[in-house]
Order: sequence, then C-alpha cells, then structure tokens
Amino acid sequence: MIRDMTELTNAIKQICDEKGLSYDAVLSTIESALAAAYRKDFGKKNQNIVVEFNPETTKSKIYDVKTVVEDMPEEEETEDDESVEEEKMTEKEIKTDESVKVKSEKLKDETKETGEDNPEDKEEEVRKFNPKTEIQLSDAKMIKKTAKIDDEIKMKLEVPEGYGRMAAQTAKQVIIQRLREAEREMIFTDFKDKEKEVVSGVVQRREGKIVLVDLGKAAGVLPPDEMIHGENYQPGDRIKVYVKEVNSRPKGPEIILSRTSDEILRKVFYLEIPEISNGLIDLKSVAREAGYRSKVAVWTDSDNVDPIGSCVGQRGARIQTIISELGNEKVDIIQYDEDPIKFISNALSPAKIIGIKINEKEKKAEAKVAADQLSLAIGKGGQNVRLAAKLTGWKIDIVEDKAPEDLKKAQDEEEVKKPDKKDNGKDEGKKENTKEKKEENKPEGKSEKLEDKKDDKKNEKPKDDKKKKEKADEKKAENKSGNESEKVEKNKDEKKKENKDEEKRSEDKKEKTDK
Repeated sequence: MIRDMTELTNAIKQICDEKGLSYDAVLSTIESALAAAYRKDFGKKNQNIVVEFNPETTKSKIYDVKTVVEDMPEEEETEDDESVEEEKMTEKEIKTDESVKVKSEKLKDETKETGEDNPEDKEEEVRKFNPKTEIQLSDAKMIKKTAKIDDEIKMKLEVPEGYGRMAAQTAKQVIIQRLREAEREMIFTDFKDKEKEVVSGVVQRREGKIVLVDLGKAAGVLPPDEMIHGENYQPGDRIKVYVKEVNSRPKGPEIILSRTSDEILRKVFYLEIPEISNGLIDLKSVAREAGYRSKVAVWTDSDNVDPIGSCVGQRGARIQTIISELGNEKVDIIQYDEDPIKFISNALSPAKIIGIKINEKEKKAEAKVAADQLSLAIGKGGQNVRLAAKLTGWKIDIVEDKAPEDLKKAQDEEEVKKPDKKDNGKDEGKKENTKEKKEENKPEGKSEKLEDKKDDKKNEKPKDDKKKKEKADEKKAENKSGNESEKVEKNKDEKKKENKDEEKRSEDKKEKTDK
C-alpha cells in the first residue's frame, strides 16, 4: 500500500515537472477521470458525481452533489431520454473546454448583436428545474433539516472495489484530455501576462513567409508584416521579439510576435545601458522606422552624467551592440530639452537649424534651414523629418531660408555700382562741354583740317604697325640664319683640326718605325 502511494505521488510529481503543471491541476484531472469511470459503470439517472481523491492514502470518496432551489414542477422525461443522457455523459467529459469556450463566445456575440436578453427568456430559464444538479427545498429538508436555498448538499455513495475495462478506458481518455487542456490553459495564461512585453527566443524554422520562434513552453509566430525589412532569420539564431497578441485556439494558444515595434528598441536600451536601468538617465521618447533608422531622446538631471556619451559607450561599444541587435539599424541619440525649440532643433540633427517658429495651439513648428542643409534636414524620402515629428510630437515644416549673406552681397554690389555711374556721367558731361566750347572758339576751316589730319594719323598708325612687325620678323629670320651658318662653320673648323691631329699622329708613328 505504501509502495502504491509513493509510486502514485511520484507519478503525479513527474507529470507536474514534465508538463509544468501544478499539483492541484493534476489531482483534479484524476478526480474527474474517476468520476467519469464511476458514471460509466455505476452511474444512475440525475446523479452529479463528484470524487474526492486522497493521493496519500490512494482512497477516494464519491458524492452526489446538488444545490438547493425553490419548489417547482419537474420536467417529464421519457425512458429513451434517460438512455441517451447516460451515453452522452462520457462524451461530455472527454470534450475539451475550448469547445465550451467557443460556444460561450458565440453566445456572447449573439447577445451583443441582439442586445439585452428578453425578459421572457429569463423567466423561462428561472422556471426550468434540472434534477441532475439541483434539488428542491422540500426534498432537501428531508435529507437535512437546516437546508436553505443555494446550499450545497452532498449525498455519499458507495465506493466500488474496482472498475471495468470500458470505465478504465474512459478514465484514461479523460486524464489525457484534461492534462492537455490544463497545459494549454497554463501556457495561455502565462503568455497572456507577457502580452505587450519583449521576450527572447530562438528561430525554429520557416514555413513559407512565416517564421516560427521557440519561446520555451510554446512557439510564437512571426508574420511577414512584423519582420524587419532585409533581415535574415536562420534556424538557431537568438532574437528579441515583442509579444503583440495572444489568442486562444483549439490546437493551443496562438502567440503573434513582432520585430518592428518601438518597445524592442526601448527594451534593448534598458538591457544594454545600466544608467537607464538604474534611473540615472531617463528615456523620454522613441521614434523608429524598423530596419532603416531610429531616434531616441534621453535626459538626465545630474550634471556629472553625459546622457549621450553614456549611451554611445567607450568607442561606441554600447551603441554597436544595440545596432547589431536591431539588424544593423541606424540609431540617433538626441538630447531631450523641455524647451520645444531646442528639442526640435536637436531632433532634426545632423542638419543645422537657423531658426524655428512655433504655434503652440496647433502644435506646429516651422524650421528655417540653409539651402545646403535642406536635403539633410528632410532626409531620404522625408525620413529625418518624420522621425523628428514622431519623437517630439510636433508637426514640423522645413523651409529654405534665403541666405542673408547673398542678399547683403547683392546690395553692396548695387551700392558700389550706383556712385560709379553717377561720376562717369558727370565726367563725360564735362568733357563734352569743354569740346563744344573749344570747337565754338575755333574757326570752321581749322576744325575741318584738324579732323582730316586726325583721320590720316589714324589710318597711318596701322600701316606703321604692320611695317614694324614685318621688319622684326625679318630680323628674327636673319638672326636665325646667321646662327645656323656660324654653327656650320664651327663644325667645319673642328673637323679640320681633328684631321690635322690625325695626320700628325700618323707621321709620328712612321718616324718611330723608321728609327
């Protein structure tokens, strides 16, 4: 007996460890299985069988449990109905609780569509009497004199020495089914509590466009809409995912995951930067376009801590781990400021802002930027402005500022040109007046002769210039020819000298030979 007790308790504990279930849940499945087995072999009409099992003594107590209700007429039932009910009892025990949940959800949907229940239906429900689970007050007082309405009366039944083969089979089926249900419920409640949180998992496999991620007790689904663009998911890769939604399904809980959520970025910052997790640095807001770029606003009230430097880390070590965790996504860390003008100008970095106008009622901001900074402020496809608007919560318009330096230069040039024109006009006017006066003083004949001479001189000047150029060219040619002739003569003299030297050498040799 003691051996049976230890084996049974060990088996219950083993199931609890394997399935991750509580001891009470496994015990309740055993009790429901024994109740189904008793009902199969020894059950009677209108019995609500409840079994209390003690694993320490391996003994069980069987009761027929009913609730006390007001006296009302019973419904008439035929013998055929009794046999049908007995056959259905085991089937009801084996059915899953999920089917019941689906029915209840359908009923809820129907009631929502129709509105409130009709009072006639309620009256009918009140008038019905269920002899299986209920007992009338008059009958209850015969069993227990102090019985009241809504009291629970337990009528003890005889415990059989053994069960038949069919009863044992139904008990086995009930245990398997109830354990599965308990496991599904536990997983569902566990991940329902983790909904809207970030968890780590391992990539299991890919089924078409969907990626399955192992989360330990269950597998989550990563749909294509929630994947980072361009990120590859290989089996065995460890990734952080955001639990977007948990739904109950007949085959088990459905866990929908996401990699594009802003909460992943927030969670990674909390994990990688101890100053944020300790509370020294406050993570004010986050804006993200998954797979491309993100902006994070940080702030601290202590003068000794640099919020941006602590997030970047030594030689960018901390920010590099965050970037690799997010699939090489660019991350901009921005200084938060309570002044919206400063905060917006910081959010639009790396662009340099000249000035910002704010409309607090409509929460709009107009940022003036130099012409060379306009494309940088807007970003690729307007990405920089979108992220800045999301980060700050303001509608931001980027306006090109006409460079004041260029305007000043143009004005200065105009001012410089204006006085020159006036002076030139005055000088020309003076010269014309003097000429006119001279011409008036001179006689007409002389003035005509002077004009003719001037024309002759003007015509003679280009002729003289041509002659001078021709003479210069001739001199150059003569110099070149002279130089060439001198060079030729020099070469001839040198050759003559060489010939004379050779003749002398040959004569010296002959003399020596004669001697």
